[in-house]
Amino acid sequence: MPPLLSIFEKIVNWVLAVMLLFILFGIVIGVSHLFLSLGYLLTRGHITTQYLELVGRVLTLFVLIEISRSLVHYFTVHRLRMTYIVDAALVFVLRDVMIGLFEKSIDSSAIYALSTLIFVLGALRIASVLVFQREKTSGAVGIEPRI
Repeated sequence: MPPLLSIFEKIVNWVLAVMLLFILFGIVIGVSHLFLSLGYLLTRGHITTQYLELVGRVLTLFVLIEISRSLVHYFTVHRLRMTYIVDAALVFVLRDVMIGLFEKSIDSSAIYALSTLIFVLGALRIASVLVFQREKTSGAVGIEPRI
């Protein structure tokens, strides 16, 4: 391996490790904030608005977890798994749809657009899993579509 490529890989691995550290730090802070906000949810009179914020925070944590899973997989295999990235995108879009529907602040054209996006992301995820399974059974284990 050329020395320049080796230096590049070391820098990329270092940057991704720092990103993963910040994401994990954010997850820990988010979970602790969720537990603290549960008491606030019970003591306040406006349960619906607090519940909406709680659901939004939980779904945001799911997005962070999916992104961190993608980074951890990259460290072990040195490839990005499309399914983890699509899962994070699906959770993010579903989060926006759920919050918009709960607040009644989303119009029908946005619902149609986001529904189409969810359908396309779901089809992309199914296709990537099928391609991975086909490659796995044909003997090319560990090879997945790259992004």
